[in-house]
Amino acid sequence: MVKDKFLKTRAENLKREFEKVFGDKKGIHIFNAPGRINLIGEHTDYNGGYVLPVAINLSILAAANERKDRKVYLKSQNFLKKIAVSLDGLKYEQEREWANYPLSTAWVLEKEGIKLSGANIVFEGNIPLASGLSSSAAIEVLTMKIFLQLSGQKIEEEQIPILCREAENEFIGVKSGIMDQFIITFGKENNAMFLNCETLEHRSIPFHLAKDVAIIIGNTKIKRALAKSAYNKRVAECNEGLKILKKHINKENIFNLSDINKQEFDKHRNKLPPLIARRCEHVISENKRVQDAAYSLETGNLDELGKLLVKSHNSLRELYEVSCNELDIMVEAFLKSDNVYGARMTGAGFGGCVIALVKEKGKEEVIRRASKEYKEKTGIKGEFYICRISDGVRKL
Repeated sequence: MVKDKFLKTRAENLKREFEKVFGDKKGIHIFNAPGRINLIGEHTDYNGGYVLPVAINLSILAAANERKDRKVYLKSQNFLKKIAVSLDGLKYEQEREWANYPLSTAWVLEKEGIKLSGANIVFEGNIPLASGLSSSAAIEVLTMKIFLQLSGQKIEEEQIPILCREAENEFIGVKSGIMDQFIITFGKENNAMFLNCETLEHRSIPFHLAKDVAIIIGNTKIKRALAKSAYNKRVAECNEGLKILKKHINKENIFNLSDINKQEFDKHRNKLPPLIARRCEHVISENKRVQDAAYSLETGNLDELGKLLVKSHNSLRELYEVSCNELDIMVEAFLKSDNVYGARMTGAGFGGCVIALVKEKGKEEVIRRASKEYKEKTGIKGEFYICRISDGVRKL
């Protein structure tokens, strides 16, 4: 049963579109995968740290049915071109652009020895592309569920985010962590997830004050053109810092930067090149902020949670250097309202979106004010969405 009337309408329209594209009404399955925002914990996931994401009601839908010839036909309502490929000898091809993401999941499943059937798939999404709301991970998790369903194959649910990350790391070539795929797989309505990205231990934290608090997403409309190359560069910088620190910290079981605490880092930061020290400082301090934020959310201390969001943004701007002028302007615009607890960039950076934790009664005022100031200072008309915390991927 689909509780969301808007989602139900989208699904019905997508089914009609599928029938038009493929001329086939038989055996159609419809799946939905949410986007995500990370309340706090940016660039900690691939460093084995803590994160605090939520799944949101902006989502990607797919209608699909099985083919018997091991061919895959992909069509997205967001792009003109229909893609046709064989599952045999599947490899990354740059000219396929967006289609490499769903195909990466077929590649990794077959690599694991899971034989797949072909598929016809039509996608429809309202997650803004290249915005930092994880449309790529949503389409990965969504398509993996589809291939497994159509092929009559099963894997442990916990393997889905692990294999989707492997697909993105090895097939796409982005050295991402596991947070996005994990929250998209296991998200719960009106709950945040406190996740240890090293051990994958996690717990849900109810958003007790959901009726009193709104989460607003502000889209800068700046595409994250630098994100892929800069993301991989930050991964390499963190690995370099970890390698150096492990030589000087007399402690067993240091596998990631997040295994090092602030006191240990401060004692040995002079062993690091200045730029590497800044990168490591962000990760280690951000990891502590996530723990504090989880406690603030559990105890309903929204003022403290808001302050932690602002500290996170400042660290991402000054130490990790993944913000940009437009992100900073939008954060500042949000923070000028007394109805805002806190705001920060979300996602890999270099464009994309800002999130703001806002008093429910003042959300319209916040959007009006931030929209006006952002347009005046950048000349860009930003987009603003009031989001709900939703469930993870599911068949409708």
